[in-house]
Amino acid sequence: MQETHEEETLERPWEELERLVETATSPEVAAYLNSLSAGEVARALSRLSETDQTQLLETLPPERAAHLLEEVPHVQATDMLGNVSPEVAAAIVQELRSDERADLLGDLPEDGAAAILDNLPTAEADSIRELVKYDDDEAGGIMVTEFLAFRSHLTAEQVIENLRQNVETYRGFQSQYVYVTERGRKLSGVLQLRNLMLAPRDQRIHDFMVPGPLCVNHHTPLRELREFFDKHSYLAVPVVNDDQVLVGVVTRFDLREAIGEQADDDYRKSQGLVEEEMRTMPVIVRSRRRLAWLSVNIVLNVVAASVIAFYQDTLASVIALAVFLPIISDMSGCSGNQAVAVSMRELTMGLVRPNELLRVWLKELSVGALNGLALGSLIAAVAWGWKGNPYLGLVVGGAMAVNTVVAVSIGGLVPLLLKRGNMDPALASGPILTTITDMCGFFLVLSLASWLLPYLQ
Repeated sequence: MQETHEEETLERPWEELERLVETATSPEVAAYLNSLSAGEVARALSRLSETDQTQLLETLPPERAAHLLEEVPHVQATDMLGNVSPEVAAAIVQELRSDERADLLGDLPEDGAAAILDNLPTAEADSIRELVKYDDDEAGGIMVTEFLAFRSHLTAEQVIENLRQNVETYRGFQSQYVYVTERGRKLSGVLQLRNLMLAPRDQRIHDFMVPGPLCVNHHTPLRELREFFDKHSYLAVPVVNDDQVLVGVVTRFDLREAIGEQADDDYRKSQGLVEEEMRTMPVIVRSRRRLAWLSVNIVLNVVAASVIAFYQDTLASVIALAVFLPIISDMSGCSGNQAVAVSMRELTMGLVRPNELLRVWLKELSVGALNGLALGSLIAAVAWGWKGNPYLGLVVGGAMAVNTVVAVSIGGLVPLLLKRGNMDPALASGPILTTITDMCGFFLVLSLASWLLPYLQ
């Protein structure tokens, strides 16, 4: 019996966690959480009620509660933090890294974030307010403000002694490098910790630092940061503002994480999820977020379907055309989505600019012509072989070939046009592409069929 209970506890950890939250002390709850893997912790928390989640955060010490929020999806962590009292939330926020603080508070409702900031020390609250101003796709949005920086006139002994005295404070810092600053916190040099430890104790760090270190501006976009780390084998790079004042550090790990999150965000938007969704959210919230996309999509589909309604007599006369309409629509959509994916990637990597429309169109035109000819010939052969009518093959094959060219042209250009208009290409490329390729495909098939109707009956 005991083994069966333990197996059930491992299989359904949220039940044990719920029991501990209601009956156990903070050390017992923390010990149980420590016995679970990060994935099990996230799964267990997702099954707890909102009340139990709140009680859990208020039961744990702030440091452990902060670690807990780092183990769950960002949207869930934001909801959990917003449900506890501002005093408890402020204590937890103080234990988070600077970038995590800014991300969480930036996604909270304005009044909730303000209440938490009011319970933080003034210096920390001001720092968070500055970080929240940055976009997620620039250096300032992913940098951390926990780093080692010392004035250039200090000696190696003074710096080492400072490190010893503040070991607890510096424990969570990005500490591969020590940055050297002049008056006004302007970046002037960098040195590795190893060189600091081996330097003569009475030597000023200015004398053995690497002067004029490479750095990035706080508004540097992610694609340029990726190019920087691809070119240089550094673990981190200092971030400066327009006045060359050291404001943060971007690590190679943080950049990889940000790029991964950006890719996930683009994929989610391309599937019609405008905002991040978890099944732990209220049903009405999830329904509203999905309907925001689906309601627009149904209008676009009605527009596409109107083309069929216009040619309903032709379709009724040659019912075989109905078999090929979804094939042409689907294949053209696939071709167009391939072009969208290439444009999105090249925009992200900086390989193409939003104003290079002609260059992109010509590149896609050649690929679309070749693929359209191949796909059109294949579907034409299928239609001819099925009905024994070469004109039916000509209609569906010709429509497929032309619509493939149209699809790749639209798929290649729409992301650039949306980017020029400061719109999100990932969000709008899909429905625009689908609607136009469906309309063109239906129009091409049915108009060609109307023209050749005497030969199709």
